[in-house]
Amino acid sequence: MRLAINIDHIATLRNARGGLEPDPVEAARVCEAAGAQGIVCHLREDRRHIRDLDVRTLRKTLTTRLDLEMAATEDIIRVALEVVPDFVTLVPERRQELTTEDGLDVKANRKHLEDVIKTFHQHKIAVSLFVNPIREQIEIAHQIGTDMIEIHTGEYAEARRGADRQRLLTSIREAAAAAKSMGLGVNAGHGLDYTNVVQIAAITDIDELSIGYAIIVRTMFVGLGDAVKEMLSLVQNPKASG
Repeated sequence: MRLAINIDHIATLRNARGGLEPDPVEAARVCEAAGAQGIVCHLREDRRHIRDLDVRTLRKTLTTRLDLEMAATEDIIRVALEVVPDFVTLVPERRQELTTEDGLDVKANRKHLEDVIKTFHQHKIAVSLFVNPIREQIEIAHQIGTDMIEIHTGEYAEARRGADRQRLLTSIREAAAAAKSMGLGVNAGHGLDYTNVVQIAAITDIDELSIGYAIIVRTMFVGLGDAVKEMLSLVQNPKASG
């Protein structure tokens, strides 16, 4: 299983002081050197953390894959088409949210998402849709031509009762299997940390995990390189860690 690191909150810290440090591009380099197989960044409409220049510089300097998270809006689509990331992950976005709170409603936005997917495919850019672990949403995502999905693991990560967590884990496992049976790539992420990632990493139908905030927090105590290596060990050896 691959591990991709979301570097948004390196940029959040930089922007808090209005300077140039810490540099999210340098953070991406450290993550790659520590073994990360991809870098994720979310270019929001309000540019609250990652900025256009960050994305353009990442595209030029990364040695692994760039996953550009984004809302399917005209402004951000334009940037993505200019930058040409390895793939884009389309997510819902609300200005007042602290972080992405839910999966896309693919059913309700079918026509728009289908048109956006076609536009990206015309420019040789693969597309992932960030969805809740609901089979109907995954089936429609497949029908409108997405290359992959990213399963929203936030509800699982936030569950406090063991029974709830097991129920949600089962739904994620079934969603991943369903997507695989349709020929889709399967990523997963949101809210995963060093205590809850192992059971998700044990799901063999998931190809890649996207993790950011927990790793950045851990970085304050052990450094970014070691934080990435610790998470990579959990993701790639879940049986040994469980």
